[in-house]
Amino acid sequence: MLASFGVEAVVAGVLGLLVGSFLNVVIHRLPLMLERQWAAECADLSGQPVEQQEAFNLVVPRSRCPHCGHQIRWFENIPVVSWLALRGKCSQCRHGISVRYPVVELVTAAFFALCGARWGLTLQAGAWAAFAALLICLFLIDMDTQLLPDDLNYALLWLGLLVAASGWTVPLASAVWGAALGYLVFWGIFQAFKLATGKEGMGYGDFKLLAALGAWLGAEYLLAVILLSSVVGAVIGVVLLVVGKLAHKDIPMPFGPYLAGAGLLCLALSPAALPALLPFAFPFGR
Repeated sequence: MLASFGVEAVVAGVLGLLVGSFLNVVIHRLPLMLERQWAAECADLSGQPVEQQEAFNLVVPRSRCPHCGHQIRWFENIPVVSWLALRGKCSQCRHGISVRYPVVELVTAAFFALCGARWGLTLQAGAWAAFAALLICLFLIDMDTQLLPDDLNYALLWLGLLVAASGWTVPLASAVWGAALGYLVFWGIFQAFKLATGKEGMGYGDFKLLAALGAWLGAEYLLAVILLSSVVGAVIGVVLLVVGKLAHKDIPMPFGPYLAGAGLLCLALSPAALPALLPFAFPFGR
């Protein structure tokens, strides 16, 4: 039995490496795709001609070095292995390749392996692996651009409702209430803060992300998610202070990474274990 679980975790982990490589593409390209889309829509609304550009999506063009334009060959794109073999540098111009690429691949592989070990090679494991993959993308895109793309938020939300309807997570009623209350909680805080200060304290993407997490974990977990997001935020803040990226306190910090990190932490700890670990976050039981 243990050997079987080990094999399933390894298979899922290898798949996670491949998916992690694709997530790097999504994290880099999706914000650029949205910018192009918005520019085209603005031009169309203002009656200006829409600039024709070469195709740019998650598939084309093929990945290139951003410094010298060298097209990445297949053997230079093997998750983690290629980065190590190239010593973190482009094979042509020798410019450094960010360590974040293999880190994303390894983190994705770790979550996929966890899902494989916990649920085997099943559709339920695949659903939770997709949960992790979407949150990893949302975490890093918001850190980079302060955007939480609707394409990812809505995919996470609807997938959460579908898996609840399939009986793989929480009762469907709890998932629906979790989504609704998750949105309303942050919407209410947003409106109160705006009335008090005249400023917007968070974006609508944060409402949608908490709603999506509510769909996956249920209404009973919303307080736990919010509390865990505070812990994640504190850890991220300390790390950024250490590396010197919070030297200017006027730099706005997105809240999405804290929520996404809390969702990943819930998966890592196991949703079923949270009531025992955080009993004060479940005042009405579960």
